[in-house]
Amino acid sequence: MSASRILPTDARLRNQSVRASQRPHRQSPPRAVSELHRYFDAMLHAYGPQFWWPGRTRFEIIVGTILTQNTSWTNVERAIANLRREKLLSPSAMEQVSVDHLATLIRSSGYFRQKAKKLKAFVDFLRTHYLGSLNKLFATPTHALREQLLAVHGVGPETADSILLYAGNHPVFVVDAYTRRILERHHLAQGKESYEEIRQTFESNLPADPKLFNEYHALIVNTGKHFCRKREADCAHCPLQPFLPAATETNP
Repeated sequence: MSASRILPTDARLRNQSVRASQRPHRQSPPRAVSELHRYFDAMLHAYGPQFWWPGRTRFEIIVGTILTQNTSWTNVERAIANLRREKLLSPSAMEQVSVDHLATLIRSSGYFRQKAKKLKAFVDFLRTHYLGSLNKLFATPTHALREQLLAVHGVGPETADSILLYAGNHPVFVVDAYTRRILERHHLAQGKESYEEIRQTFESNLPADPKLFNEYHALIVNTGKHFCRKREADCAHCPLQPFLPAATETNP
């Protein structure tokens, strides 16, 4: 798959970004406007498509977004395997299981008692507001649904956006620690920006395309895990190395 099949060329990018850029937001760093699509091209060329989010159903993806908070995906996979074995990967089944038993099954994900309550809170929200239907849930306009999700116990901005994008195919960009780290090291962020400001940097300067946002975030995670690590960053082999500021200007 070529980058051009997902991300438009410069001219098309400018044309498709007009409506997004008209939304009120804090002005993006000048380099972000011109370079975000080049970052995407470089990472996609290096890694190819990432086929995210791993999950057999939309509900399994939602469960994964909650379980992956503050832990590795390997730990989440073990928890999801337990839930699958117990046939609990549906909203109705998860409603019926006790919180204590649910917590036992997801122990590998860490903070398992809190996460069991979060899962229960989500299925209760789904039942109360959407009669347990994911189709009805994701038919809700993006902005309104995002506000509703943020009001659910245990659902913060990153989790809400992951649910919207990966399970619901809504055009929202997911910001995580890898995203912030890469932007800061490339001087596209200063470190003081809020989650919403960084999200708007992407959403205001790229086409509002769920497929693009999906692939872009997955590529960022790959880069953050293998190259732009918190300690001992491997800049020399990173596909984003050509875009780094001059060595004398880069933060240690």
